[in-house]
Amino acid sequence: MTTDKFVSRHNGPRETEIKQMLAKIGVSSVDELISQTVPSGIRLKQPLRVAPAMSEYQYSKHLKALGKKNKVFRSYIGLGYYNTILPAVIQRNVLENPGWYTAYTPYQAEIAQGRLEAILNFQTMVMDLTAMPIANASLLDEATAAAEALFMFFSHRSKDKVKNGGNKFFISNTVFPQTIDVVRTRAVPYGIELVIGDAASIKLDNSFFGALIQYPDMNGEVNDYRSFVKDAHTKEIQVAVATDLLALALLTPPGEWDADCVIGNSQRFGVPLGYGGPHAAFFACKEEYKRLIPGRIIGVSVDAQGNPALRMALQTREQHIKRDKATSNICTAQALLAIMASMYAVYHGQEGIRAIANGVHNATGYIVSELKKLGYEVKTKMYFDTIVVAVADSGKIKSIAEGKEINFRYIDGKHVGISLDQTVEGNDVNDIISIFAEANNNMFSATDCKDCNLIGTSDLKRSSAFLTHPTFNSYHSESEMMRYIKRLENKDLSLVHSMISLGSCTMKLNAASELLPITWPEFANIHPFVPLDQAQGYTELIEQLNKDLSEITGFARMSFQPNSGAQGEYAGLMVIRAYHIANGRAHRNVALIPSSAHGTNPASAAMAGMHIVVTKCDEKGNIDLIDLRAKAEMHKDNLSCLMVTYPSTHGVYEESITEITKMIHDNGGLVYMDGANMNAQVGLTSPGNIGADVCHLNLHKTFAIPHGGGGPGMGPIGVVEKLVPFLPSHTIVNTSGDKGITAVSAAPYGSALILLISYGYIKMLGGEGLKQATEMAILNANYMKEVLSGSYKILYTGKNGRCAHEMILDCNEFKMASGVEVADMAKRLMDYGFHAPTVAFPVVNTLMVEPTESESKAELDRFCEAMIAIRNEIREIENGKFDKTNNVIKNAPHTCKLVVNDNWDKPYNREKAAYPLNWVRDNKFWPSVARVDNAFGDRNLVCSCAPIEAYMEVAVNA
Repeated sequence: MTTDKFVSRHNGPRETEIKQMLAKIGVSSVDELISQTVPSGIRLKQPLRVAPAMSEYQYSKHLKALGKKNKVFRSYIGLGYYNTILPAVIQRNVLENPGWYTAYTPYQAEIAQGRLEAILNFQTMVMDLTAMPIANASLLDEATAAAEALFMFFSHRSKDKVKNGGNKFFISNTVFPQTIDVVRTRAVPYGIELVIGDAASIKLDNSFFGALIQYPDMNGEVNDYRSFVKDAHTKEIQVAVATDLLALALLTPPGEWDADCVIGNSQRFGVPLGYGGPHAAFFACKEEYKRLIPGRIIGVSVDAQGNPALRMALQTREQHIKRDKATSNICTAQALLAIMASMYAVYHGQEGIRAIANGVHNATGYIVSELKKLGYEVKTKMYFDTIVVAVADSGKIKSIAEGKEINFRYIDGKHVGISLDQTVEGNDVNDIISIFAEANNNMFSATDCKDCNLIGTSDLKRSSAFLTHPTFNSYHSESEMMRYIKRLENKDLSLVHSMISLGSCTMKLNAASELLPITWPEFANIHPFVPLDQAQGYTELIEQLNKDLSEITGFARMSFQPNSGAQGEYAGLMVIRAYHIANGRAHRNVALIPSSAHGTNPASAAMAGMHIVVTKCDEKGNIDLIDLRAKAEMHKDNLSCLMVTYPSTHGVYEESITEITKMIHDNGGLVYMDGANMNAQVGLTSPGNIGADVCHLNLHKTFAIPHGGGGPGMGPIGVVEKLVPFLPSHTIVNTSGDKGITAVSAAPYGSALILLISYGYIKMLGGEGLKQATEMAILNANYMKEVLSGSYKILYTGKNGRCAHEMILDCNEFKMASGVEVADMAKRLMDYGFHAPTVAFPVVNTLMVEPTESESKAELDRFCEAMIAIRNEIREIENGKFDKTNNVIKNAPHTCKLVVNDNWDKPYNREKAAYPLNWVRDNKFWPSVARVDNAFGDRNLVCSCAPIEAYMEVAVNA
């Protein structure tokens, strides 16, 4: 092993292990295995034209040089993005801690209580500050949250409103422009008419079903919307308010003036700008929307021992149940960023947050006072942190400001916007004022401002308390905060403990060398709307990543705007829609989707205004060609596209894939490829080579961005040449041609900061290393298949008996013979120290296993040994040794509290419960709660930090 080659650090198996694994599989080489697995007709003829691999040290130097091309000015641009101070205790112990960032979405609640509590804190923080009764676990960005509110309101229209054609949605013209753009994108496929205008003069009538206003607005004005909301409600018009959490520390919250939904960005609660993301949007609403609210909700329940326990409530994997009838395609959150924002609130508490808000507001007031003395007119009358100043020549202001390395928002030739933030100190304020003084040839000398706090004397001043729960009032010293964070971390299983073999999720190594740069100021502290000459490092990185990913996918160009996989699906389908419309074929709106597809596929297609036709799969798990051909020909006049995953969701390289893509093209449609399984393609084949026209990539799977406990993610799309003109545009930063669809995300390049991770992954692996990673993923999966095949039936394989990078274990027979279901097996795996594979997807009563290339043979063997041991435990139940309802699997997981209890009444001993195999003793992970009661949690929805007594009162009354 050459120690300076990153590939040897990223891939798990060593050379000796590879030989042993190949022998178990029954092949002589990796090349032979690949030739038996990947159809020869789709193999790439040439190696990837990607630059040779850098060492980790070389990459660090390379990125430092790139970072120097970014100019870190003091940016007071605003528009939803602000400088902030990330407390070091949170940076060190959350953002830079693999115990937090390598965890998966908390579907297995018993081994995720730490991040569930942190996200519950986030929900509580949002509910308190907005004064709303329900909040979700976060959304992708503020603009996306506004678009989700639009559709939630649309779905919630009264029967009379629907009957009378109420399909208008009002948006105030002082809502952030990027938000208006994203809402416009969402509205068009549903035929929703957007009316953009002045909230003070709009005449609302019964043709409207909803409205969106900003508080404070784009220009900083704090408008009194109480009469607007009251009037809207008399006409059954639902009102969403986009707001700022820091402002709500001082301002009357929208919930107190009867808003229906409140959305915004929590970024200024300690999350770096990152050239646009990732950040955690928030979404809060009234109780009546709880069955429609998009995304996740963390709720309180009880475990099998009657103790309080947390879990994801209501919306969990909704798309896999409702599919095209789902209210949203969102299947993730921005968990890591929500956790950071919640920790910021925990660390500062009500007193600290209010002090920060007052500091920002007072500084703004002082600037207003001094600018007026200098003869300037401040257009914003009631402000929190943002003002608009009338000037003679904004170009002159810009020239002086950039000389001092300061950015403002230049609205037009006569108006300049200034937005302050937590980082502003006295010297910054004086520098800002001095710029305006110089512009009109005046002298400025600092003075005291006696009446700077405008909100303090306003009738919109907040009077209600917030962040009153003990959690927000107990950890204000660094020692206490550090221990609280560690206490939560210790409750969660992540990649620091063991492999996470979730099929279709690709939980591979998130290398430290890939992640280190995301906290460097030259990347973390760049506002998304700075002039391009201040972001040359980002520009070069994004363009190089575009070239590399275009080469890897076989496409002409990428768009990095979609900031999740589901968002990528939606963007790709909207591009297809725009292409058909531009060519006079607007009637082409039929999307063919295999029955095995990920649930977000039909949900995204529905959002893009498509008519969904489901196609069958055959007994081998492949797309049924006869059925597909019949439906493609039946709908050939209206066929828009086929959505297909490759390798299939069943873990097989379908031999007929090129025949499938040709069939769609022959009938006038395009092929959308879901990139969920791209980890089995890179360097061996590509979507473009197969015949796809569009594909989204899950950078948080194939290209090493960590899952963060349920976000962030990135879902860029690649397209063939003819679709390039239709890639997403942006209202502020040019990202596309004249034909580009309107934006799908708030920032022009989505969550740009974490593109560094995928960039590093590619740069340090190089073309050959990328291919080797794919080969190792296939090797690991096929090795596990051989080891497990004696105990489990492998549901689907290719023509040579091989699987791709994942496999499905058929567990149907167990339920009838022993009463054991796959959910029970998932809980029992916790006792062995493992997270379960994907449960009951894409086939019920199965487990889908994906080991990735990053796991060593030793770790694979441990997992297989655990799975085989569980099979033997099932056999004990089948043979009558243990009861079908009272056994080690049905009672799993076993907590330390249960095992040490004096009243042990189980029909098996404690050792079998807690240490089922000898190696478990060496690194025991204890689930912090027993099996969580999901049904109880849904019947008694509690999604905030109420006192423990309240939870138990609910339990008593259930």
